[in-house]
Amino acid sequence: MTLEAEVVVQRGTLAVAAGFAVGSGEVLALLGPNGAGKSTLVRVLAGLLRPDAGRVAVDGVVWDDGATHVPAHQRSLGMVFQDALLFPHLSVGDNVSFGLRTRGVGRQARRSTAEEWLARVGLDGLGETRPAELSGGQAQRAALARALAVDPAVLLLDEPLSALDARTRLVVRAELRRHLAEFAGSTVLVTHDPVDAMALADRVVVVEEGRIAQAGTPDEVSRRPRTDYVARLVGLSLLAGTAEGRTVRLDGGGAVAVADEASGPVFAAVRPESVALYPARPEGSPRNVWRVRLVGATPHGATVRCELAGEVSLVADVTATSFAELGLAPGAEVWATVKASEVAVYQR
Repeated sequence: MTLEAEVVVQRGTLAVAAGFAVGSGEVLALLGPNGAGKSTLVRVLAGLLRPDAGRVAVDGVVWDDGATHVPAHQRSLGMVFQDALLFPHLSVGDNVSFGLRTRGVGRQARRSTAEEWLARVGLDGLGETRPAELSGGQAQRAALARALAVDPAVLLLDEPLSALDARTRLVVRAELRRHLAEFAGSTVLVTHDPVDAMALADRVVVVEEGRIAQAGTPDEVSRRPRTDYVARLVGLSLLAGTAEGRTVRLDGGGAVAVADEASGPVFAAVRPESVALYPARPEGSPRNVWRVRLVGATPHGATVRCELAGEVSLVADVTATSFAELGLAPGAEVWATVKASEVAVYQR
């Protein structure tokens, strides 16, 4: 079973035009900032929004094109939203079996299937409970069970973890990963959280301003980002320039020394932990040394992530002790160095 989508749709001032395919048992993450068009794409896949042009098909069966539009209730799909959106007047068990009921499945079969799925998602014995009595994590598990109980060809997950607290999110993410590994259909996950995308997806499609900016495996996307948005998500400084031997002349001015020879348009990527900061110009002759100014600082685990502007703009991670010893504050000027061997270079 393969989901194929080529979607063109105008939503206000945002023009969305994107195409992708998702194979059987595969999880594709649509990753991007708010307002990029991710949820618009999912609404088209779900049949909740008719595209202006393009085609959506599953295993060759057309759901949308210029002549055909299969309504949402006739599509073989399950959907989990940011908020569980369980029917408050129904029990948890009736919520899980609701899709089966609309398909004409008998009461006993519905009840049996609901009980099976509640047990699989860790809600065994809660079938008679009302949704209001569930925690956030339990509600999302119930919503997932409802989506999978109908044995859909396509599973759509629209920010399914974003409403959960950090601790619950870790648990539910791990459980979701297990269920997705067992799901035989095509899964599309919408998220703006790179951790969700990297942990759950087989492939990642980055959507920015309604267009696909980058696509690849989670490892490919995180190691070789192609936009500033992706670079910031994975914690890299992304510098665009032209390579001339072991030097990259940056598009915005300045240069970066690199360890290996290259030529032509490239990206130079620097990890925050590779940037060293000094109160005065360091002695010796480091190949990459720049005067920079601190423009932002954010606690980041055991370190402080520093945004630095200057001839070359960088992100650096320093310990809280080093942050204090350097006297760092917005506007403070320091010297930044990066070893040539710590700069990753790849073609644009």
